[in-house]
Amino acid sequence: MRGLLIGAILGLAAGNPAVAQTKRIYSGEAAAALRCSNTLALTAVALSRAGKISDLEKSVMLGITIRILERHVDGTWNQKKRALKVMRDRRTVPDTLADYRKNAARCLRQFPIN
Repeated sequence: MRGLLIGAILGLAAGNPAVAQTKRIYSGEAAAALRCSNTLALTAVALSRAGKISDLEKSVMLGITIRILERHVDGTWNQKKRALKVMRDRRTVPDTLADYRKNAARCLRQFPIN
């Protein structure tokens, strides 16, 4: 599955330790957690904008994405945000919403937040 390896392929700059510390390559479980987080966050915002869920429900979903990132993805918060941006830019909204319908329950089982 493309999402397991996508993870935010961010090249490390050779010879520049400052850049190397801010960029990171994600793969495997971390990449899958990033994809799940991206899927939940985008879906929460889309459903809220469409009036399908309340602000409270959106906040809960966004809180879950943060917990998944904190517990299942290594790196600094800025590295994680960059990786999410890369993933968001590579996936269409319809693809991400389809991922949610197909994988949301599995994401929550695979990446527990409690």
